[in-house]
Amino acid sequence: MSADQEQQSIRCLVAKVGLDGHDRGAHVIARAFRDAGFEVIYSGLHNAPDEIVQAAVQEDVNVLGISILSGAHDTLVPKIVDGLKEYDAFDDTLILVGGVVPDDDKAELKELGVAEVFGPGTPMEETIEFVRENAPER
Repeated sequence: MSADQEQQSIRCLVAKVGLDGHDRGAHVIARAFRDAGFEVIYSGLHNAPDEIVQAAVQEDVNVLGISILSGAHDTLVPKIVDGLKEYDAFDDTLILVGGVVPDDDKAELKELGVAEVFGPGTPMEETIEFVRENAPER
């Protein structure tokens, strides 16, 4: 498979969960992923964790990027992880979190199964390269 085919086969859901209404970062990463050749689905604002799980399963994504700035990552992300496990989609999905997350919470999210947490100011190239290197194949 060529590099172009590999990039196009990466299917991403960029998701906004909870009542967080700040979506500028989600739009920026969605566009950067698209420009990198990934297929991108954007959830829109104000989704419940189960709606994100349903979208990830139905769209058969191999990358789920959760954008959250509300501080509710410690309650909402575990619900998404549990939902993916219920649908046997957890092992086939690279889970990323983007937003303002305290360092202590980053370790807890990674223990849950989040592959990486990207904070404000992370270079787009770093995030894109991480996805290319770690996205599970479909």
